[in-house]
Amino acid sequence: MRPNVEKTIEMREETEFMTDTLIGPELRDQARETGGDLACREYDADLWFSEQPTELEFAKSLCTDCPVRLACLAGALERHEPWGVWGGEIFEKGNVVARKRPRGRPRKDAALIEQAAQAELAQRTRELALAGVTVS
Repeated sequence: MRPNVEKTIEMREETEFMTDTLIGPELRDQARETGGDLACREYDADLWFSEQPTELEFAKSLCTDCPVRLACLAGALERHEPWGVWGGEIFEKGNVVARKRPRGRPRKDAALIEQAAQAELAQRTRELALAGVTVS
């Protein structure tokens, strides 16, 4: 088997183990008692540990209605989870982060786009002020 394929299989087994063990039987039992399903057990475990920001946002959205979301989040905070989505939050290096940035450098033209947007807003504000419209 190729090394990267072996690593992928190993990582997948690890993520399945993590969601199985760290969510734990007590949270699964609590979910059954409330009549809810655990999305982390229904969807591919890799989704909760993805490198893709869009996949992590999707995983977060699946946690929204989870009956054990707060308990899952509390457990992850207590364990200082190094990465993944836990309780509807993204963990990176043991900290909760609002959004996962994609790999690589930001686009070079991002600052120029922001400058142009600010200039256009300032121009519109001046035009409205000249027309007697108060802008707050």
